[in-house]
Amino acid sequence: MMKTQYAYASEPRPALDGSQTQTQQQPSQQQPRKLYRSDDPTQQQQQQPQRPVNIMYDRRIYRGNTYALPVLPSYAAPDALDLQRQQQQKRKLRAARRADASRRPRTPDPVDGRAHMEVQTELYLEELGDTVPETCVAVQTDAFLDRAPSPLYIPAKSGVDATTQIMPGDLFDFDAEVEPLLEVLVGKTLDRARSEVLEEQELAALRKRQRDHAARRAAELAEVQRLEQAEKRRTEEKERRKAEAARLLQEKHDAASKVAAASFASVYLSSLVPSAFGALQDEGFFYDAREREVQQMFLPWITGQVEARIQKLATARLLVDDASVLQKSGQAKSWVYN
Repeated sequence: MMKTQYAYASEPRPALDGSQTQTQQQPSQQQPRKLYRSDDPTQQQQQQPQRPVNIMYDRRIYRGNTYALPVLPSYAAPDALDLQRQQQQKRKLRAARRADASRRPRTPDPVDGRAHMEVQTELYLEELGDTVPETCVAVQTDAFLDRAPSPLYIPAKSGVDATTQIMPGDLFDFDAEVEPLLEVLVGKTLDRARSEVLEEQELAALRKRQRDHAARRAAELAEVQRLEQAEKRRTEEKERRKAEAARLLQEKHDAASKVAAASFASVYLSSLVPSAFGALQDEGFFYDAREREVQQMFLPWITGQVEARIQKLATARLLVDDASVLQKSGQAKSWVYN
């Protein structure tokens, strides 16, 4: 079922004749007015001539596709805080209405054998019916006139008069009817007060037990923490003693190892050092510096000088031998010639 979002309604106006219909579109012509002039200034302002209403320029008429609901932009969405505040106000109003309805006195229930009926208590009786009579009347209005004072409205009498006979004891006896209610209210009030006092005493006892339990629990927790700290200190002391004993044992072992290594080294090196020195001396690592200098520098130098001298002497001897050979050959040739 589609909900109607927009509705257009215009106030009823009297029918116009032909001359008025032709001049209706002229803004300078006056529109038909009511029969009488009102004394209210607000109504006089409303009775001023107005422009004809055109439904095409009415902003209440929705424009666009009517088969789909209009999609509002993001900035037009209602705020959640405002909606929550409005809902709270509505709930408060409903609660206030319910409280007023509960506080409002109502008609007491009828006695046995009787029943309540709705009767008219107005000054003038009216006939009640489901349908209201309606008639259509056409009138031609004239200019406004000063309206005469309205007479007092006295509706015509209609229907059938009826009476109700009230016998003694039929009406509500306040003292007799209210006494059991008061007894119930007072009894309920006293019972509720007694239950509240007992509840407060029980809550006080529960709070006292909670405080005692919390105190015992705190003492137990403190004792447990003390025992845990003592056990922790004993464990730490035991670990320190064990670490100290292990360290002393390791130091003793290291000292014994060092002593054994020193004794073994002294025994091993007693014969190693002379043999090592002998081997190094045999290899020539230990020598006399002057003797080494004479052997490596002087002797090679003097040997080279001697060899150079001997080479020169050999060369000289060869030259002498060659010269003597040439001389002998020259003498032989000269003898042949002679």
